[in-house]
Amino acid sequence: MLELKNICFEINGKKILNNINLCIEDKSLIAFTGPNGSGKSTLMKIIMGIETPTTGEVYWNGRNITKLSIDERAKLGIAFAFQSPISFKGLTVADMLSLATGKKLNFCEVCDCLASVGLCAKDYANREIDGALSGGESKRIEIASVLARKWQCVIFDEPEAGIDLWSFGKLIEVFKDLHTNNNGIMLIVSHQEKLLDIADKIIILGNGEIIKIGDKGDLLGQVFGVQRECKKGIGEENNG
Repeated sequence: MLELKNICFEINGKKILNNINLCIEDKSLIAFTGPNGSGKSTLMKIIMGIETPTTGEVYWNGRNITKLSIDERAKLGIAFAFQSPISFKGLTVADMLSLATGKKLNFCEVCDCLASVGLCAKDYANREIDGALSGGESKRIEIASVLARKWQCVIFDEPEAGIDLWSFGKLIEVFKDLHTNNNGIMLIVSHQEKLLDIADKIIILGNGEIIKIGDKGDLLGQVFGVQRECKKGIGEENNG
């Protein structure tokens, strides 16, 4: 179980998060959405330990982990996929996947990891994780490395960024399978309706605060209702 108590975060006197309180049970897939700058990514970084809250506490399975480092949280089973993946010149894709799993992977195991995100091991296993990879390729490789780990809580910050439509559809299926076959917590930051639609609950943030929490059936219409009505109106005009 993941619990956030009175989380606040400020930078140079500017409040980014204001009194966030959440309790997330195991085997939950929670989607966070809201306008740009609402504090979604910052909240995820606080959970991972990349940022430290100005005030408030983070609890993991009843343990206060607020002051634990990223490495210490990773050892507890918390994993993070960045919105913009980091390059590692000199490190191959196969090496990175082996590091993520904690053991030397054979080619078939590397192939399975990469296939889950729509990449062929023959093309990518020996490539370096550097600037030669496209943004979408780097993103998919990072997601594969996260999925390869033994995680109890996994955070995806806008996993759709830079991914083509075919791979995006494949990724949704991967997330569905992970949610069905694991007892851990999945947290996804996204603006994409298809990703929000697979969540158990949706949390809407705005101006650093939780605006609403609810089931996808209750909130999807509120998040995308205006867009749907606009598209419907345009279609009616064209038909007329």
